[in-house]
Amino acid sequence: MIATLALGATLAGCVSSPGRDVVKVRLDTGAGPLVLALDAERAPITTCNFLRYVQAGRYAGGSFFRTVVAETNDNPNPIDVIQAATSAGSDDPGLGPIPLERTINTGLRHSAGAISMARDGPNTATSSFFIVVKDTPALDFGGARNPDGQGFAAFGSVLSGMEIVQAIHAAPATDEQLAHPVVIGAATLAGPRPAVCDQ
Repeated sequence: MIATLALGATLAGCVSSPGRDVVKVRLDTGAGPLVLALDAERAPITTCNFLRYVQAGRYAGGSFFRTVVAETNDNPNPIDVIQAATSAGSDDPGLGPIPLERTINTGLRHSAGAISMARDGPNTATSSFFIVVKDTPALDFGGARNPDGQGFAAFGSVLSGMEIVQAIHAAPATDEQLAHPVVIGAATLAGPRPAVCDQ
């Protein structure tokens, strides 16, 4: 999903290893609550960027606006994801672009439930993010979903509410745009802010 998604990991592979601090964010959406577990240890830049938007209230009033379904996707490397943005939309320049944390370096993967950042070229991600519905290695470093082969920055996974993600993914859409975008009422950090974000 590039900024419009031209276009990870399972929880076990992403954020629940022994001794790893799990950063939790709750998204209250019109379809129900989602709890995300973010990996500030392996993907600190992307996690801390996401938390900047959460703590600034920038996702409140935003929405899940896009669904990409592999069966109807004419890209040679189809994907199954839903994409969200702030109320300013997927091209919101927000707080500025961040460096791309490649999966080859983080060890995270775009498995079902992974949360990752939408982008255009490398080092262009800002605020728009997506959730992977089915395992999609084409989104990892070296994958062919993006022509540059750099992949996308997975930085956590869905801890609870995957059934809501699947329902949004299956909702009616035209040209990948949801007929009824699912509004994000609030995004809340559940627990302390990771120390790495204050360095």
